[in-house]
Amino acid sequence: MKRSGHFAMALLVSLILLSSISEAAVDRDKLLKDPGVYATFAVFQVDEDWWKLDKAARASAVSEVKTVFQKHGEAVLADTYLLRGLVEKADVLVRLHSQEILANQNFLVELMGTTLGKHLKNTYTFNGLTKPVNYVPAMSEDVKNALKTQTDPGPKPYAIIVPIRKDAEWWTMGQDARLAMMKEHTEATVPYLKTVKRKLYHSSGLDDLDFITYFETAKLDDFNNLIIALEKVKENQHNKQFGNPTLLGTIRPLDEILEILSR
Repeated sequence: MKRSGHFAMALLVSLILLSSISEAAVDRDKLLKDPGVYATFAVFQVDEDWWKLDKAARASAVSEVKTVFQKHGEAVLADTYLLRGLVEKADVLVRLHSQEILANQNFLVELMGTTLGKHLKNTYTFNGLTKPVNYVPAMSEDVKNALKTQTDPGPKPYAIIVPIRKDAEWWTMGQDARLAMMKEHTEATVPYLKTVKRKLYHSSGLDDLDFITYFETAKLDDFNNLIIALEKVKENQHNKQFGNPTLLGTIRPLDEILEILSR
């Protein structure tokens, strides 16, 4: 009886610990919606030596990667993308969100220390921060109502990342002048709000960029037309860098990407 009592107590403690871990897991919706969240976009190219390993060795190596994702799941939201075949010098993108950029760094350091990680060349890294919207509160009610348009339901398999850097004139311009340009910019996006989902990250001081623009869509033709429309507005004249690189990939679950890399 005494032994069974100890067993029951140990089982109860285990259940409590498992419950605590589950409750501590990151809230995906909150991290993707709230301001004050740090994001890191890490792009990797798999080196040639990886493909020289036998299939069994590659399969064993990818299991280490799964452990890293699980271990950091309480602090970091990690999304994965396959760029291979669509972007030069890039195979995989990992997008991280957390309350502290240190958590993103710890995740990537451990990832790059795995067997697979030692075969990954980090070709690009972007860092940014989410903030409340700057210009929308001062725009007309018509524009505000248009921005409430919901994107069409259904999967959006494509992701596009476009880094942006503004010129010095943009930052010294008066608020009213910038607001007028951003109103024109916003109006140009309205026809594409249903099919192209966008998220903005602020990078000044955290990177050599000023902004990272992230898009998801099922209609790349609409995205193409959206960019053409934005290239016609006055605000575009103040983009010192637009893309370079522009990253195009497909949104894939981690298991699928690891299966492709272990073939």
